[in-house]
Amino acid sequence: MSIRIAMLGCGTVGAEVVRLLHEQAGDLAARVGGGIELAGIAVRRPNRHPDVPQELLTTDAAGLVASDVDVVVEVIGGIEPARTLLTDALRAGKSVVTANKALLAEHAADLFAAADSAGADLYFEAAVAGAIPLLRPLRESLAGDRITRVMGIVNGTTNYILSAMDSSGAGYAETLDEASRLGYAEADPTADVDGYDAASKAAILASIAFHTRVTAADVYREGITAVTPADVAAARTLGRTIKLLAICERVANGDDGAEAVAVRVHPAMIPRTHPLAGVGGAFNAVFVEADAAGSLMFYGQGAGGSPTASAVLGDLVAVARNKVVGGRGPGESSYAALPVQPISQVDTRYHISLDVADRAGVLSAVAAVFAEHDVSIAAVRQQGRSTDASLVIVTHSAPDAALRSTVDKIAGLPVVHEVVSVMRVEGEEQ
Repeated sequence: MSIRIAMLGCGTVGAEVVRLLHEQAGDLAARVGGGIELAGIAVRRPNRHPDVPQELLTTDAAGLVASDVDVVVEVIGGIEPARTLLTDALRAGKSVVTANKALLAEHAADLFAAADSAGADLYFEAAVAGAIPLLRPLRESLAGDRITRVMGIVNGTTNYILSAMDSSGAGYAETLDEASRLGYAEADPTADVDGYDAASKAAILASIAFHTRVTAADVYREGITAVTPADVAAARTLGRTIKLLAICERVANGDDGAEAVAVRVHPAMIPRTHPLAGVGGAFNAVFVEADAAGSLMFYGQGAGGSPTASAVLGDLVAVARNKVVGGRGPGESSYAALPVQPISQVDTRYHISLDVADRAGVLSAVAAVFAEHDVSIAAVRQQGRSTDASLVIVTHSAPDAALRSTVDKIAGLPVVHEVVSVMRVEGEEQ
């Protein structure tokens, strides 16, 4: 039996998939239990792919999907036309392998419904962390466990920038320029540096980990554009470093023992002793906590042509095996249907840096505002500077709304010249 593959897109990842399909054809066929045939590749501009056999190229993506193929591999990205093409493929009983995080974060429920109606497979390991085997362990290996928290670095561009700022002391703009020169940042880095990419991935992780439908719109999101060298230096002084984290966790929803899901993406200070603190450059890592398994960490290359192609091919082998033996992989698991808790109700910790007047009573005035909002102070550092002084406060855990209200009230105190920065603190006792 030969499995016929249609591929949508042939950019950096797609070209690597084509190369590996050709170079490893014999091994892949042995692993699948049948031959794998690349039936066609849909691209917009065939003349831009001189290294690909021209007879495989077509501009008719819909026609290719509707042809006699068994599996559709999608690496074009974006919502449309990918959504329509993959929905049509799944409804026709054709299995789908996709690396499209934005599509899954918005329309996974529709895609799974189409797959279920026709008994087709939907695999998407490459959508979250490149080469790192992460989604399948969550979907399958930990299916018998209760996952309580997933926290990780899931965007290589921002991790490169923050790592470089930490090691060199350079500013954000300067480091972004360097990331662009080295190919770690896109020409338009907005999706990365403003946290949209990580938010899509967080939605996918939370959906799988907590058996609940979570979309990108449910994810609280902050990017890294406001992180300054002063923030990085302050973190270093406290034995911490700054990372853009995707955090998905089970949380209490009221006093009746009910649960909710909290999903957020934002920069945070973490202790340098935390496993994620040592993840440098453009690498990704995800820390998973489960009741029985305990703490697990997944680490590796989270982007790039070859690493992402590795994950695509892993999924392709899995769905092709299912086609050969007549089986099917896991579908959507959303039975828990937990509510998503807004960020205002999520317990977090703040690191707050203030420029204040250097005179008696400043600390007591600031502390009174914290007490008013029922926010406990964990640590304070004050340093005089002629007529001004700096005041750094680290809080204990409190609802985010209370912390925000505290900062807003402090900003209006006569003794406070400026709220220099506010950053959340993660990865240690609260």
